[in-house]
Amino acid sequence: MPRWKDLPDGLDPQVGEFVTRLRRTVDGDGSSLATLADRTGYGRTSWERYLNGRLLAPKGAVVALAEVTGTDPVPLITLWELAERAWSRSELRRDNATEAVRLSRARTVTAAPAPEALAADPPPAPGRRPTRRPTMFLAGALGVVTVAVGAFYLTDGGPAERNRTAAATPTPSATPPRSLPPGVLCAGPDCTGKDPEESGCGDGHVTTVAGITVGTTLVEVRHSQTCGAAWGRIVRAVPGDTVTVTVGQVRQSGGVTTVGDTIAYTPMVAVKEPGEVRACVELASGERGCT
Repeated sequence: MPRWKDLPDGLDPQVGEFVTRLRRTVDGDGSSLATLADRTGYGRTSWERYLNGRLLAPKGAVVALAEVTGTDPVPLITLWELAERAWSRSELRRDNATEAVRLSRARTVTAAPAPEALAADPPPAPGRRPTRRPTMFLAGALGVVTVAVGAFYLTDGGPAERNRTAAATPTPSATPPRSLPPGVLCAGPDCTGKDPEESGCGDGHVTTVAGITVGTTLVEVRHSQTCGAAWGRIVRAVPGDTVTVTVGQVRQSGGVTTVGDTIAYTPMVAVKEPGEVRACVELASGERGCT
């Protein structure tokens, strides 16, 4: 059975070339996806998506793959930059196509005559004179309504009844609650201080937006657009290494405390734009660095 699935139909050639190079790099190293996930800090499911062309690998994952496989990162990053532009163009085309379909449906609904309008004035049958009875009936009905309304307002019940109706009618909420995908448990300020993985903001809803290597430890800024939050993560770390993420005056910290662990991350901080986030690592050796 082949190790890799066929790439999706319609995948941009530049994205396909990039994914093919990733596959060759993984094949040359001989690592399984589980091993690759453990060594790079990116989840097994994420690597499966990257290597099957269903999701574009973030730059941090490309750099991590090059480091753990001993591959020159420059060619991979060059291909990634071309693939990233192609991927963005494809997403823009899909968004434009979806919007065009939505507008077309909206015009169709607006242009269609209402059933009531068609029923209110049916064309006369051939050989028959149009009848005036619907018009007479409508006039009579309006007269009855006018009399009833006048009588209602001559009584004491009119304003009082309006007041009771207004008091009984609930005011709709100005801001409906945000709908979250299944498994995602928080969004925005509600996420601050919470574990990103336990809250469902991790695998599948996260991208690495920045990263640097300090010593042999990789420190990253992780951002979830779905959750409106970010956190810091360190990979290939040792006990005593700590990571801190800061957004304005809000700060969260985490670190490796157990021998054998190589990954640690901070609790989340609510953020509107990932550019507001700063992640710093302090190694057990005393070396420091930020991104």
